[in-house]
Amino acid sequence: MKYHELQVTANKCIKRVGRGIASGQGKTAGRGTKGQKARTGKKLRPMFAGGSGSLARRTPKVKGFKSLRTPAQVVYLDHLNVFKGKTADNFTLFSAGLISTPYQAVKVILRGELTESVKLHVSSASKSVKAAVTKAGGTFVKTAVPLNKSTKTTETTEK
Repeated sequence: MKYHELQVTANKCIKRVGRGIASGQGKTAGRGTKGQKARTGKKLRPMFAGGSGSLARRTPKVKGFKSLRTPAQVVYLDHLNVFKGKTADNFTLFSAGLISTPYQAVKVILRGELTESVKLHVSSASKSVKAAVTKAGGTFVKTAVPLNKSTKTTETTEK
């Protein structure tokens, strides 16, 4: 960029107001006549509505309660026949495409039949699933949800 290519408005002067009626912004300096907004000193707060009720008081109260807990991912019992004699935990269920993320709770629900023995390591399962797993020769172990490891690695640079 060269000197003649600079924008002219780069060093635009601030408009001086209240410097005579011929200047265009003289006398009331663009503030109108009288009123609280024309005065100097303390200004109005951003959401001030001028005598009417505030927006926070006009909006209706929201009833109910929205839980912030993430719901458990559901896996059905007949899907576990894929793991013939192997361990089924969050990561193996994720790699098989049965759940969307391994870092959330997983609940196994009874649907269909379990024909293969499976070592089930998930956060929860229904009573009927626990009975069906032990009947098929497998085991159920309640485990905690694995923590999501941060992908950021801290590198130390030597000086």
